[in-house]
Amino acid sequence: MISPAGYKELNALLPGQVKVFEPMARHTTWRIGGPADIFVEPAGVKELARLVSWVHHRGLPLYFIGNGSNLLVKDGGIRGVVVKIGRALGRVQVCETTITAGAGAMLGVLASAAQKNGVGGLEFATGIPGTAGGAVVMNAGANGSSMADLVREVMVMNPSGDLERKKAHELNFGYRTSNLLGGSLVVVEVTCRGISRDPQRIRADMEEYLARRQATQPLSYPSAGSVFKNPPGKSAGWLIEQAGCKGMRQGDAQVSTVHANFIVNLGRATARDVQALIHRVQQLVYKRFGISLALEVQVLGED
Repeated sequence: MISPAGYKELNALLPGQVKVFEPMARHTTWRIGGPADIFVEPAGVKELARLVSWVHHRGLPLYFIGNGSNLLVKDGGIRGVVVKIGRALGRVQVCETTITAGAGAMLGVLASAAQKNGVGGLEFATGIPGTAGGAVVMNAGANGSSMADLVREVMVMNPSGDLERKKAHELNFGYRTSNLLGGSLVVVEVTCRGISRDPQRIRADMEEYLARRQATQPLSYPSAGSVFKNPPGKSAGWLIEQAGCKGMRQGDAQVSTVHANFIVNLGRATARDVQALIHRVQQLVYKRFGISLALEVQVLGED
């Protein structure tokens, strides 16, 4: 817990950017989560560096989030400092087939900018409600493509507030992961390289992907996207449905009747509800198939 004096000092360092006991339900797409002791949305890279350095020198717990689209925050909230990499770090630039984006840029904005400039490769990102930074850390993907196919370089900030550049091969991309996941570095900027392509063809593919997403995913309720990773050669959604879990409820948390790898918030779901439902799904799938489903969503906080 940060002392009143510490909060006063931080607020003076970053005026207007610091909140106390901020409900994390406001910052996750599941609309679930208890309060963060300190919540900061930096106004720029310099402000982020001041914050990271300040927290590091005091040995406080530090967590970074983007749009909160792949995140479950427990009901007790988060002890320490939560930093939201948001719109202030969301500038997007396109030069020929190279796209440079701040980590806070939404993936939809990247995809739109690429389309307008005739840059192919980001069509898969249409409709994914995440940020560029979070997408790199998690190696977000859909429709047979992922960020690993496009990323050439990232700029990260270390715990001292200094900037470093990392080439794609240094990130050890894997299925929905990279070596940035759970590490001490925060992504500040992402550089991607696509291919030259007709803007109208890009738009047509984007519209097709979006229509497919709308038809196959439960977009009318808050969710965090796919809850479980697909096991090798298997579909987590198919396994969950075959195990009889589709439509299963725990409180206001429900295994979606549209797509079984989604757990939706019907209104007042708690993190405890979601965690209990996750556990039941894992048990039933293991009982039926002998397969242990691994989480794709990240879990933060305390009960």
